[in-house]
Amino acid sequence: MSGDVQRRITDLRAQLAHHDHRYYVLDDPEISDAEYDGLMRELVALETAHPEYLSTDSPSQRVGGAVAGGFTEARHLQPMLSLSNAFSPNEFEEFDRRVRGRLGVAAVAYAAETKLDGLAISLLYEHGQLVRAATRGDGETGEDVTANVRTIRAVPLALRAASPPALLEVRGEIYLDHAGFRRLNEAQLVKGEKTFANPRNAAAGSLRQLDPAITATRPLTMFSYALGVSDGLEVPDSHVECLQLLARLGLRISPETRLVHGLEAALAYYAEIGRRRASLRYDIDGVVFKVDSRTAQETLGQVARAPRWAVAFKFPPEERATKVIAIDVQVGRTGALTPVARLAPVVVGGVTVTNATLHNAEELRRKDVRVGDTVMVRRAGDVIPEVVCVVVAERPAGAQPFEMPDSVPGQEEAQRVQSILHFASRRAMDIEGLGAKLVEQFVTTGLVSDASDLYELQLDEIAAQERLGEKSAQNLLRAIDASRTTTLPRFLLALGIREVGEATSRQLFAHFGTLEALRQASPAELEQVPDVGPAVAASIHSFFQDPLQCALVDRLRSLGVHWPEALPRLPEERLPLSGWTVVLTGTLASCTREEAADQMRMLGAKVAGSVSARTSLVIVGADAGSKAEKAATLGVPMVDEQALLRLLADPQQADALIQA
Repeated sequence: MSGDVQRRITDLRAQLAHHDHRYYVLDDPEISDAEYDGLMRELVALETAHPEYLSTDSPSQRVGGAVAGGFTEARHLQPMLSLSNAFSPNEFEEFDRRVRGRLGVAAVAYAAETKLDGLAISLLYEHGQLVRAATRGDGETGEDVTANVRTIRAVPLALRAASPPALLEVRGEIYLDHAGFRRLNEAQLVKGEKTFANPRNAAAGSLRQLDPAITATRPLTMFSYALGVSDGLEVPDSHVECLQLLARLGLRISPETRLVHGLEAALAYYAEIGRRRASLRYDIDGVVFKVDSRTAQETLGQVARAPRWAVAFKFPPEERATKVIAIDVQVGRTGALTPVARLAPVVVGGVTVTNATLHNAEELRRKDVRVGDTVMVRRAGDVIPEVVCVVVAERPAGAQPFEMPDSVPGQEEAQRVQSILHFASRRAMDIEGLGAKLVEQFVTTGLVSDASDLYELQLDEIAAQERLGEKSAQNLLRAIDASRTTTLPRFLLALGIREVGEATSRQLFAHFGTLEALRQASPAELEQVPDVGPAVAASIHSFFQDPLQCALVDRLRSLGVHWPEALPRLPEERLPLSGWTVVLTGTLASCTREEAADQMRMLGAKVAGSVSARTSLVIVGADAGSKAEKAATLGVPMVDEQALLRLLADPQQADALIQA
């Protein structure tokens, strides 16, 4: 009996390690979250009942150990060097000239990688087991953060090798991607705790928690970018091939890494990444170029603490200085007050910025932004302008601290306007032509007090609004009428339930299928939905227990707002796209990529985030990027949006459609 238990524990660990690798490293999961959770629960139960079989490399041990009293020092087996920087094409050309001169060659092959804005880390594996993780520190000695790094699921606890090397040191970068950063700050707000200013600060704060259980709740991930010391491993001479070796061992490497030959190809890669920078899922501040040949690297050597064979070619700074003309307070749809700096116009990242968020009262106090200040402004994530810091040395005499009010005049009306705008937004009910000015007029005149009033507006009432002719009124009335037919995820998003965004709306629909089932769900039942924790479950339950909110929902339904309910789920083998792996890339006109992905999953397809030789189909929208290029290289079938619509209309003809 004990032998059967031990074999089952070994099998469960192998399955979970495999699925961790598929999900967190390859971004290509094979099973649902519920199936994964079932395997994990079984493993934990067996390990609890049979502690004699517990092992430190078990997937169940990622939750974090005891709280540390502090971090101990960890001396690196090999120094972790810094990189010299290039800030212009001329400086990079000078770097290339020096390398070619020292090597005596006409052109150099470089490994090109995006420069992540995270924290450098060293992982040490002995006989395939992770035994230590250390921060860079001063390059010679860092901090031992092993307990925290073990909670990061992109970091394998054991290498994927039948005969692992006796010793292997891996260098990489721990970071938060944009989605993880948003989730972390949303969770901080729910708990009433301080939000993080940027992903790098959040990653640093998460990694250096004295309680590993806290780190385990943070969505940290990692890219490996170099080999350090090794013993018992046949190491290729090519740096790019070394990275591919790390990938085979189960480590996550950047999909943007490329081998480029010569100066012109390197500059072209830098320009390409610069153009694609805003669409990447994580922050970068440049491109790292490394001489690909390790033999050549040894020939070139290093100077001080930087290698002669590598350089970080930085992007131009995305921060600019400007003056704060005024500080206003905006009201959100939930009634939250947000301070906003009104700025003298300044171009940041190619966009003229006149407003920048100051986030909240705490952030305003921390940065101490005052009217008249000179401030540095950037576009956070290359999208939302924010104030980075104040240039205190240039503060005018007499500038006074800004005091956040507890309320503002017209707050209730402003909140109503924001709530209706959210309801009508493109990703919610998608009422085209219903902008802020028009909603303000509707609310001010008393025509609209909540979203349901939109569906009782008459043509003459709309046409009577300022600067709105009869044709525009007719178009808006048609858009309002068209929005009566929607989807349940869109409707849930439109309702503005706290902590319920697009992803959660889709998960709620997939789990419950009908609005009635969702309304009747208990907090415990809501927590069974993937990614819905206690705080989100409480928010959803509270919303549907509120008589006013329930009355709004019922009135919207009575006014004709409707959607198709979820279809009964067929057995997996009977679904028309069962066994398919689909990748979506580019922008779709008829729906969002997320909506298209949901429809493909309902037909049995597995939707992956990256293209591989096992991909069945790539759906290509406008402005598609590297995924389409990779699909072409691998010979993976590709179809456009029109073909996607035909596929969704008649999925039984999928094979014929691809062949055509």
